[in-house]
Amino acid sequence: MQTVLVRTTQNVFIEYPIASVGDRILAYFIDRLILILYSLAVGALLVQLDVERWYVWLILLGIPWLFYNLAFEIFMNGQGPGKRMMKIQVVQLNGTTPTIGNYILRWIFAFIDFYILSGAIAVVCIALGGKGQRLGDMVAGTSVVKIVRQEEVSAKNIFVSTHDRHEPRFPQVVQLTPKDIELIQRALEVNREQEISQPVVVIAQKVKDTLGVQSDLNDVEFLNTILKDYSMLTAGQS
Repeated sequence: MQTVLVRTTQNVFIEYPIASVGDRILAYFIDRLILILYSLAVGALLVQLDVERWYVWLILLGIPWLFYNLAFEIFMNGQGPGKRMMKIQVVQLNGTTPTIGNYILRWIFAFIDFYILSGAIAVVCIALGGKGQRLGDMVAGTSVVKIVRQEEVSAKNIFVSTHDRHEPRFPQVVQLTPKDIELIQRALEVNREQEISQPVVVIAQKVKDTLGVQSDLNDVEFLNTILKDYSMLTAGQS
């Protein structure tokens, strides 16, 4: 399965599986089915009410078709109903939340991807590009990923027991916050479970710079020691 590394604003890399072409096609057809059913229902209602004004038909039928994807992605955090059902989502590769401008770029270039080029180029780009990007994604700096359940990690469940035999080596760790500790734990998890070392390297250096310490331990050992020191030295604090 292809994956993409998304760099968060804390310089932590999170690896997401790229949404498959099949997932995206199914999401597309689910959205089209919703629009068709909506149009049939509204059209039948307008006929029953004997509405003849063309602009009423345009507003109630044309505008939803035109702005469906853009509106849902803006107001549903990168998901339309189809994407939500398929558990996929638009993300920005630099780690920031996609902006309205990003969504507008994707929407504008969708006309090229799906209508001018009949979707063929979009499928090829997504399948072969390596980052799951169609033309609109390339321009907007986004991709579509499969949402995976992230285990919630809190400061209270990552500390070692105060009964462990451990002598703190870095008393400066008391300068760190619980959020710093959670980031360290997440980096270690990514390294252990996915064998991605970049987060550990970046965060280890950041911790050393913040605390003004040096160590001959490798980055993984250093961060594990920091976790244990923090647990020991902050035990009992509220």
